[in-house]
Amino acid sequence: MDSILNHAPCGFLSVDDEGVILAINQTLLNILGYELKELKGKNINTVLAVPAKAFYQFYFFPLIKLEKKVEEMYLSLLTREGNEIPVLLNATRRENINDCVFIPMYKRNEYEIEILKSKKMAEEALDAKDKANDELRKVLHTLEAKQKELVELNFKNQEYQDRLSKELKLAKNIQEKSLPTPLRNEHINFTSFYKSSTELSGDIYGLYQIDKHRYGVIILDVMGHGISSALVTMSLQSIFQKLISVGVPVDVVMHELDEHLLLLFQNDNLISHYCTVIYMMIDTEKEEIEYINAGHPSAIWLDQEGEMLEFRSTTTPLGLLEGMEFEKHVFSYKKGGRLFLYTDGVTDTVELKVLKEILQESRSKSVEDVRKLIIKALKCEEKHIENIDDQCFILVDIK
Repeated sequence: MDSILNHAPCGFLSVDDEGVILAINQTLLNILGYELKELKGKNINTVLAVPAKAFYQFYFFPLIKLEKKVEEMYLSLLTREGNEIPVLLNATRRENINDCVFIPMYKRNEYEIEILKSKKMAEEALDAKDKANDELRKVLHTLEAKQKELVELNFKNQEYQDRLSKELKLAKNIQEKSLPTPLRNEHINFTSFYKSSTELSGDIYGLYQIDKHRYGVIILDVMGHGISSALVTMSLQSIFQKLISVGVPVDVVMHELDEHLLLLFQNDNLISHYCTVIYMMIDTEKEEIEYINAGHPSAIWLDQEGEMLEFRSTTTPLGLLEGMEFEKHVFSYKKGGRLFLYTDGVTDTVELKVLKEILQESRSKSVEDVRKLIIKALKCEEKHIENIDDQCFILVDIK
């Protein structure tokens, strides 16, 4: 688990459909008074109060399977010492895993209890003829003060949500501005499309001119979505941008990215990230493409005669195994061909067969026109899909 999520100012855990705890951050462990080894692999009922167990089984679980998310659910967790902690629960579902965020509600619960007590005291005072009017006014004043405190607490909570939303938008803007712009010269014509499924994306790409005749093009997809995947993505981008720009060999680029991923999570047995990636070095003078595909969807080459070739995966994704060896492959081409690289969010939306047909039927069109046709196909199919993954593709004409 990355350090930011592990020490976030809220509790986090992931459970499968059987209720088994797959991951839990240090913040929630501190709140509950447990060590990681005491909870990982155990059932979530271990940390649920008795009423919350039934609530989880008969309400939370059916709801998240149906809606894919749960918002502002109020329940109680049980510490190791047997104390109940009221929390506000938000959760999302990905495949068969449910990610849950818990926000302790100590003060809010105290305020609500005080309000109820004050209200009861006020009602009893009104019914009791022997109570003095000044005592009643004190009770009502207490009630008003507690209500005011609750309003202020809710206002601060809204401020926090607004601030978080602004920071995520800023991070998304930074991520998008770090992407390369379209490139067109006497040797190459490059365009792309990039769309995140949430505020931040786990997809990234790059195209860099190394010298007069050599160009490096890369596209990768980090496991998962959201903040943690985006942080890993930006970290990898800083590595490959520096390496590719100075013409580091293809196999060395892959090795450095793999080592960086393994280093990021070497001391964390709870969570890790892997990524699929394909990197190509295009030499327009030699008319050669050196490439390595590490678990990524096949890139497509379309020549002027309409012949199509796929650059399939040649090794496992990065970040899974130590000591991986990366062997580059060389493809010789004739000028006038077109490359199409993409992430699985594209083919999850539009079938690869349909994409190939678009490429074939529009091979006489410019890459900008083909880009528009693919985007149109994506938007058309998105209407029928509930959960859309990050989408990214690259089109490169080699003149």
